[in-house]
Amino acid sequence: MLVVGAAGMATATNGGGSARLWTQAGDSDSTVAKPAAEMKIPESSIVDEVVWVVGDEPILKSDVEVARLQMEMEGQKIDGDPDFRIPEQIAIQKLFLHQAELDSVEVTESEVTSGVERQLNAWIQAVGSREKLEEYRGQSLTAIRDGLRTDYRNQLLMQEERRKIVGGITVTPADVRRYFAKLPQDSLPYVPTEVEVQIIMQHPKIAPEEINRVKDQLREFTDRVTKGETTFATLARLYSEDPGSARQGGELGYVGRGVLDPAFAQVAFNLSDPKKISKVVESEFGYHIIQLIDKRGDKVNVRHILLKPHVAQEAIDTTLHRLDSIRADIKAGKFSFDEAATFISDDKDTRNNHGLMAFDDQENQQRTSRFQMKDLPTEVAREVEGLEVDSISEPFQLTDKRGKTACAIIKLKSRREGHRADIKDDFQVMKDVVLNKMREEKIKEWIKDKIKHTYIWMESRYRNGDYEYKGWVK
Repeated sequence: MLVVGAAGMATATNGGGSARLWTQAGDSDSTVAKPAAEMKIPESSIVDEVVWVVGDEPILKSDVEVARLQMEMEGQKIDGDPDFRIPEQIAIQKLFLHQAELDSVEVTESEVTSGVERQLNAWIQAVGSREKLEEYRGQSLTAIRDGLRTDYRNQLLMQEERRKIVGGITVTPADVRRYFAKLPQDSLPYVPTEVEVQIIMQHPKIAPEEINRVKDQLREFTDRVTKGETTFATLARLYSEDPGSARQGGELGYVGRGVLDPAFAQVAFNLSDPKKISKVVESEFGYHIIQLIDKRGDKVNVRHILLKPHVAQEAIDTTLHRLDSIRADIKAGKFSFDEAATFISDDKDTRNNHGLMAFDDQENQQRTSRFQMKDLPTEVAREVEGLEVDSISEPFQLTDKRGKTACAIIKLKSRREGHRADIKDDFQVMKDVVLNKMREEKIKEWIKDKIKHTYIWMESRYRNGDYEYKGWVK
């Protein structure tokens, strides 16, 4: 981007797209970036401009416009005037990101990639198609994805920093009772319908010929790279079925052993020559070939190409028929759903718990068997809608969390309809309400203190705005 100034002068952006249109200030406390003298520039001449500076980080007019567009797409509402509250939110994000950098907070590339793909799929579903999303954003899907990677990484960093800030807060039962004793009945939190679901999952068998086809294709890729006909990164972009890394030429970024599939990690961490490509590796996600980029301490950066064998419809039908027979045997009393889930299901995440599904509640940092309907996998939620407690669904097809085709039957273990929270039956819900309120208060105090000790500049039209926090204007 360029900021067009007086007499046709232009200030080029840095590598991250932020216009460095300021000079160093002689502040006695610290060396901070201050904008150059404000110039009256016709709006029609401005391609982009710095509207705020937080510390030494700029907020561009385009940053505010993109944030507004994203909020509209996601149907978000904001308290107050968006012209002021949106740049304020961006400024607060920069405060958290700066602190995360000071605290050496890290997130993994796998977390970023999976988050980006979830967000893209949600947007595509919201607008109706990939083409409509590209038209709405005025960008190709590849460009949208690339932009999302930085945004989502920043979101994860901010989440981790917030956890650090509120990590020491605890709530006692007495705190919960005191808080809710003051509230009228109609002010108690509403608990949405919650369900517990057991699942028996089986994956259709893949024909040996299909597995050999995939392996042969990966070996062909290796041969082409070795002969110098093409590069590994090019083939990854064209053929890899890992959508997140494919756009990066198969590159995963620096990751530790613990975040990788064990079989994949075993090979990746044993590579030593960037010019060589691994043999074909089977993981939970499919089949890979891997190329080393670099090692740094206990982390490795590799490229990979993932191919997934295709599942024949005949195999899917056979698996659905088998599950229908299992369902009939359970209903006939030959064995229980719990026993079948333990000994027949091949879903390793649930079979050791009698098939009971578990939900990782990131907001409250807990793992629970109770799901709100919105948190269930789409295919499972669709089946739950028509079930009575203790009844078993017809067999159905789904995609598991590793992206593989699977078939399943489910049993609705319990359902609790939406209701006002009761301290006897919903203590955890009410405790979470109090805990979150205390965390919010801690975060607000942290933001207020951070504003006091951070250099803030804003363009004149923002200085009399309605902001949530005081102290921005100095």
